[in-house]
Amino acid sequence: MPTTRKQLVFFVLGGFFLTNALLGEMTGGKLFNVPSLGLFDFEHITLSIGVIPWPIVFITTDLVNEYFGKSGVRKLTFLAVGMIAYTFLVLLFALSVPGAPDSPVSHEVFGAVFGQSMWIIVGSIAAFLISQLVDVLVFAALKSRTGGKMLWLRATGSTAISQLIDTFVILYIAFVIPGKMTMQAYIEVGVGNYLYKLLIAIGITPVIYLAHGMIDRFLEGESGGAKAALSTKD
Repeated sequence: MPTTRKQLVFFVLGGFFLTNALLGEMTGGKLFNVPSLGLFDFEHITLSIGVIPWPIVFITTDLVNEYFGKSGVRKLTFLAVGMIAYTFLVLLFALSVPGAPDSPVSHEVFGAVFGQSMWIIVGSIAAFLISQLVDVLVFAALKSRTGGKMLWLRATGSTAISQLIDTFVILYIAFVIPGKMTMQAYIEVGVGNYLYKLLIAIGITPVIYLAHGMIDRFLEGESGGAKAALSTKD
């Protein structure tokens, strides 16, 4: 268990990070439509339901980067990849076990839902690693350029670039390779998902500032205060 307030902050942020990353993987096989609002020639944009928990991943990534630096994000990223890989193995085993005749969830239904998740998990391991490491580098570069000011710029800028990579890599591996989606649909869904993530990244900026202020006040109660915590960052 955490013994200091700073450790507790990392513990809580890491919990939200891992939980929402796994939720994104497990639910990503379901698609839904939202109005295109005249942005495209088609009436609606198709999104993966996995985009719902991912804004929390954006927030926690930026907060961990802010307080614990590149090494903190790398640790959580590699841990998340390990947990995603573990989930893949568990699902692989679960899909191979025949369902009982009276099972409320039939073997076929279970396979249709979680079998698709398997491709999503494979794509995510590659996309997640690349996008998170890019996010760290962009965040650090913008922070250095702005002298630690303009939190909104480094949070939104790093997310905008990293999620462009993540969105198209995971959709290609999860849906195009197994033949679940045409290239035209891939582009439409990819653009829609990316625009959604970009709008969310901009929209959650006040949440990041709110969380930043709450963490600062929480750390001030510990010996050395928030300034001491910040001095240990990469």
